[in-house]
Amino acid sequence: MKIRLATPFRRFSKNEDGAIIVEFGLVLPVMLLLLAVTLESARLMWSYQSVIAGVRDASRYLSRVAPADICTSGGSVVGLTTTLKNIVEQDIGGNPLFPSNITVNSVTPSLSCVSGTYRMNPAPVGQVSANITIQFPLGGILSLFGSSASSVTTDVADTSRIFGQ
Repeated sequence: MKIRLATPFRRFSKNEDGAIIVEFGLVLPVMLLLLAVTLESARLMWSYQSVIAGVRDASRYLSRVAPADICTSGGSVVGLTTTLKNIVEQDIGGNPLFPSNITVNSVTPSLSCVSGTYRMNPAPVGQVSANITIQFPLGGILSLFGSSASSVTTDVADTSRIFGQ
């Protein structure tokens, strides 16, 4: 009686037990990358929209607090920098609006006097600019795939006509 060695190997090669685990292992890195990119994109958009709302509120505050005759009287809006930064970063109760991965680096108010055929000539226009940095919490997963982006720094600005008190 002669036993053939090729028979057990032939049976082993036709056995598909565990093939799905190998396929899952091949697809898992791509799935993790897509998940990380999706989550980071959603967090980035939510954070950016929150900062836009804060800068818009600060700009509205500036348009009401600065005097309407600021262009003719020679005033400045630089003294409101700290108040405007607090408006961008905090709610009315002093609680932070942003998660810890968002840093407001600076808030800068500016004033321009626009000449034209306006009721008040020159017309005062205020602008609030905020420089922010958003850290990516899942940046470690992105670095596994060759991305070195761990944060984004950008500027957000809003302009409004100054109406005064």
